[in-house]
Formats: sequence, structure tokens, C-alpha cells
Amino acid sequence: MEKTQEITVTQMRKSVEKLGSATESCSDTTLMRFLIARSMDPEKAAKMFVQWQKWRSAFVPNGFIPDSDVLDELQTRKVFLQNLTKEGYPVLIVKGSKHFPAKDHLQFKKFVVHFLDKTIASSFRGREIGNEKLIGILDLQQITYRNTDARGLITGFQFLQAYYPERLAKCFILHMPRFFVSVWRVVSRFLEKATQEKIVIVSNEEERENFMKEIGEEILPEEYGGQAKLVPIQDVVLPQLEG
Repeated sequence: MEKTQEITVTQMRKSVEKLGSATESCSDTTLMRFLIARSMDPEKAAKMFVQWQKWRSAFVPNGFIPDSDVLDELQTRKVFLQNLTKEGYPVLIVKGSKHFPAKDHLQFKKFVVHFLDKTIASSFRGREIGNEKLIGILDLQQITYRNTDARGLITGFQFLQAYYPERLAKCFILHMPRFFVSVWRVVSRFLEKATQEKIVIVSNEEERENFMKEIGEEILPEEYGGQAKLVPIQDVVLPQLEG
């Protein structure tokens, strides 16, 4: 870490203390994610960090959301967790055709946290460093109006922006049908510029080749031109999230 970054992190730690909270349990690398998300402004990053701490304490008091809290969402088998890319990013795949707008929106929110936490934890090599990222793939093949859920998409991206700063490396959207373009315009209004810059709507051969190259054939499932099998997220066992 550069000297100027070290100074900025120290300033952020002091700002967090002034807000009545603490940073002892967090590494400089973790705090840097909040600083980057707030354009290296220590006070704004401190405010975001404290809000995250309060949310985490209230919404995820046990440190993780167990499968038993999100069974209705899991049984649709719409979310998959693949191995790490060469850069060390886990690949999260969501199949839109298997999703239906949630009747229980609280459970859906818990499910978002469940799969984000599990995806990030799958990249730990021994212990968390603090700067781990993920790659998301939203597959819209064969979706219909019944699967369309602007509210759910907005919730997912807002959680990423507010509570998982700098965790998203890139998000690829595949097979977007024409009718979904207007839906995406609505969703995009809720996305910060930094988030929008990480989203790639794969719509031509060059973008598809770049997508395959970035993920890697050995990680990408067969149905997307790779060599791997799809792995439902509930079939991935992570000891640190069991209990």
C-alpha cells in the first residue's frame, strides 16, 4: 500500500472512531474498498463503513445466512457457484428463467446476502484478505414476463453497492431479449456509475469471445462453451459457513 493510501486509511479509522464505532477487526485492505467506493474521501468512507457495520449486525447477526433461512429460494436451483478464474475470482451464475418475483421479499433479501457471502467466502485461501472480488453472470435465456423482476435486480445491485463495496469485478449479462431492454433501463437508474462500468451486456461475437477468455474454458460451464459442469450453490460446502 502506498504511503498516501496508508495516511488516508488512518484518517478513515479516526473518522470511524468519531462516529462512535471501531475498526480494529478490519484490515487496511478491507477499509480500502470503502475508500475506493467513496472516491478516497475518509469521512464519506467512514460513514459508509459504520452504516455497513450496523446493517451487518442487525441483518446477519450470526455472521452468515444459513440454508434453512432461504429454502424457498434455494429450491428453484437458479444460482450456481463455479470455481475460481485465473485471477482468483469465483464465478456466480444466476439463471433468470428459474427466477420468479419473491412473495417473501425479506427471504429474498436474505438470499441475496446468502449467495454473495458464500461466493466471496469461496475465494478465501486460508483466511479473508479483504479485497476479494467476484464475477457475476446473469443468464436471461428463455426468460418470460413471468420471470421479470426489476425490483429483485435493483435489490441485488443496491446490496452490492451499499454493503459489498468493490466486491464486484465484473457482471456479464447474457441472452438479453428485446423486451428486457426497457426493464434494464429502469434498473440502470439505480446503479452508480462505477457499477455500470463493470457490467457487460454480451451481444456480439467479440464480446462473447472476451467473456469466455475472462472466465476461462475450464471454469465456464459447457452450455456457455466451456468445459465445466454447473454447480448449484447449495451443493458447495464451505466449512466456515456451516454451523
